[in-house]
Amino acid sequence: MGTPARILVVDDTPANVRLLEQRLRHDGYEVVTARDGEEALAVARETHPDLILLDIMMPKLDGIEVCRRLKADPSFPFTPIIMVTAMADTKDLVAGFEAGGDDYLTKPIDHQALGARVRSMLRIKTLHDTVQAQAHDLAQWNAMLETRVASQVAELDRLGRLKRFFSPQVADLILRGDADDPLASHRRDVTVVFVDLRGFTAFAETAEPEEVMRVLREYHARMGEQVLTYEGTLERFAGDGMMIFFNDPVVVANPVERALRMTVAMRDVMAELSAQWRRLGFELHVGVGIAQGYATIGAIGFEGRVDYGAIGSVTNLASRLCAEAAPGQILVSQRVYASAGDLVDAEPVGELSLKGFQRPVHAYAVRRLKR
Repeated sequence: MGTPARILVVDDTPANVRLLEQRLRHDGYEVVTARDGEEALAVARETHPDLILLDIMMPKLDGIEVCRRLKADPSFPFTPIIMVTAMADTKDLVAGFEAGGDDYLTKPIDHQALGARVRSMLRIKTLHDTVQAQAHDLAQWNAMLETRVASQVAELDRLGRLKRFFSPQVADLILRGDADDPLASHRRDVTVVFVDLRGFTAFAETAEPEEVMRVLREYHARMGEQVLTYEGTLERFAGDGMMIFFNDPVVVANPVERALRMTVAMRDVMAELSAQWRRLGFELHVGVGIAQGYATIGAIGFEGRVDYGAIGSVTNLASRLCAEAAPGQILVSQRVYASAGDLVDAEPVGELSLKGFQRPVHAYAVRRLKR
């Protein structure tokens, strides 16, 4: 509220306006005036008074309508309104209060009653403004607290960054301290899976970018479901491809079986997706390579960005097998085939000359799971 308080006097009788203006100025208030309802609305919105003395009976717009419009305007600040009437007509007073009026005075206006009503309404105005200011301060404090909480959440997120790579079950084990620090470099016998979309390059060259992103989101979402289901460690996404390994950071009894069950499930899911995309004119399939062997695993990167990765010939072998796989084909190394035993029905594809490998590599194509 301003100092001195600003009061708007609205009356269509000049003598009444002059009388109220003189009395209020004598009591130390700033006074602005209006001679009818339309002028009252304009002056109120321009000057933002702290209190309004509003005559009920006026031409154009009566005081009740002016009061109703001001109280209904969400952009107009809270302002007490004293309705002024020539006689204490119950009907007018009820209508005024229903329109939002806060008090009333009857004409002729008694000077003491005027002073008392004005002071009472200005106390309400002061209290309201104080509450509003406190609410504003509280909102600022809340914003500050939200910022601090967001910062702490970000820190927790950084501490929980392992969940970007591992299944929720494995990540919880690590964060609880029930597993060794996986970011420390170590050697582990792992089963590595590479998955890649066939036909993606040709598709990306002709499709709209939005369509490419939609397809990738669907592909990653459905493949990611299988990674989580079989508790694989997602090493990375690489556009249309991904690398997953098993038996690290937590040792499992059946890494080859998990890898085979996951990839067969992925192939089944991909068959559904391919059918959907084919109706849209997109010919996309999946190729998979699986290898087993020792890899060096741990944190890879630099300050500010660290990933969890595996390095070794086993990852190269899985990648090369994936590259050789035909659409819908799962190629596995000799060791994976031997470890699978009677779990899979697979056929030999002969010796493959793979880039980076001096000797031909025996590989097998998985037809189905026997059990």
